Amino acid sequence: MNKNTLLLACVICRLIYAETPFYPDKEKLLVYLDDGGRTHEIRAQADWRRRRAHILENMQKVMGPLPRQKRPAPDVTVLEETKFPKYVRKKITFLSEKQDRAPAFLLIPSDRAGKLPAMLCLHQTTRIGKAEPAGIGGNPNLAYAAELAERGYIALAPDYPNFGDYVFDPYANGYASATMKGIWNHMRAVDLLTSMPEVDRSRIGAIGHSLGGHNALFEAAFDERIAAVVSSCGFTAFSKYKGGDLTGWSHRGYMPRIADVYGKDPARMPFDFSEVLAAIAPRAVFVNAPKRDTNFEVSGVEDCVRAARPVFELFSRPDRITVRYPDAAHEFPPEIRRASYEFLDRHLKR
Repeated sequence: MNKNTLLLACVICRLIYAETPFYPDKEKLLVYLDDGGRTHEIRAQADWRRRRAHILENMQKVMGPLPRQKRPAPDVTVLEETKFPKYVRKKITFLSEKQDRAPAFLLIPSDRAGKLPAMLCLHQTTRIGKAEPAGIGGNPNLAYAAELAERGYIALAPDYPNFGDYVFDPYANGYASATMKGIWNHMRAVDLLTSMPEVDRSRIGAIGHSLGGHNALFEAAFDERIAAVVSSCGFTAFSKYKGGDLTGWSHRGYMPRIADVYGKDPARMPFDFSEVLAAIAPRAVFVNAPKRDTNFEVSGVEDCVRAARPVFELFSRPDRITVRYPDAAHEFPPEIRRASYEFLDRHLKR
């Protein structure tokens, strides 16, 4: 990506998004504000599209603009291949943008009949990155790419910037956040999946834990090709994150504007996770929110889900948002993973 082009896009987006309304109550979702600041109730799906557009625009105020550049073919390079009883694992790189190749593991089931569903599998904050969901070291409870491949899903596990094998400075390349670079790479990962003849492009999902848990939600919010998403230990309301101290969200691995522009203050933030969840409706969302998660306080998850649920009801799809609250810490327990896989099977398998 040309740096000057992206900087110009940032300026243009600032001018456009400066007019996007600010919603003080982000749990009151069935309303939208018009250009004059007047409040309107949302009674129809067509009205919801206005509020959803405001949500995505306000997310970009914090993350920086979603790149609008042309997306070329993923240009996959296979570095190594390992066969397992039920799938083949390929270590690959793919073209994210000009002069940037993202590393990933691609797991393809050996027993295939027709096109298969596919899953984008996003790792937690771990030095080994993509290797953990692929089942190569790390926490075996987070080897969801390997487990999903064994269930008949094509699974793609990319590295987030500066994890695993991936060294990339988003800021030196014109991005306002590592989060937005992650979203862009994840959209390019979906481009890769849709380019594969083995994949049914109407049955693509995303799954992640912790860092991967919120990145899966961000990707699904911006990329409507994601039909179902599983977020494990991925979020809470900003006001209930560490008592409202957003320092953990504001470093260079996430969104520095949270500190630089919004003073780490939840009340000043243009978006919250209630809105991210609602932006995904009516597509399917499964949330794992352990009761003893000290990273993402559980009552803040309850607040976000309760606020988002009426949007799913607006689409007559209340069953498409499911939450489990295990008596666990910041974990993805086996019984909850199984429940999430069964949820994915219902929505992505025919």
